Amino acid sequence: MALDPLDRRILKQLQQDCALSNQDLAARVHASPPTCLRRVRKLVQAGYIQQRVAILNPALMGAGLTAIIEVSLDGQAAAQADAFEAALLAEPAIQQCYRVSSGPDFILIAQVADMPAYQALALRCLTGDPRVRNVRSFFATARAKFDTHIPIAD
Repeated sequence: MALDPLDRRILKQLQQDCALSNQDLAARVHASPPTCLRRVRKLVQAGYIQQRVAILNPALMGAGLTAIIEVSLDGQAAAQADAFEAALLAEPAIQQCYRVSSGPDFILIAQVADMPAYQALALRCLTGDPRVRNVRSFFATARAKFDTHIPIAD
């Protein structure tokens, strides 16, 4: 499915506020409500919209420590990386998991309450895992930018 200008306007608006009513969304993108609803459904079915969420303030939710974690595995077999990744997917504190090349095998973003919570996470998911060779962690002291928007060309 190729995106046309209306689809792009819809996606831009939904990235700003996914809780817009269909009426408000239609008004903002200059389309009729039935057309807008039909387009949003097609964008969901085509996979352009993966999910609609509320972004919470971590500090107010008791998860004020952000850890950026580099993980190197002991071996390079695909099955080993797959198994490690599957174990990470079950951990709620790990918000993002990326396989990377030219350096560590994984980069993780974790959101935890404090340093003892990070240490428990590290023991549970990282240092206690026999597949893990090395862990290097960085802790955010301030967040200058956090954005989930994907740039959309007009």
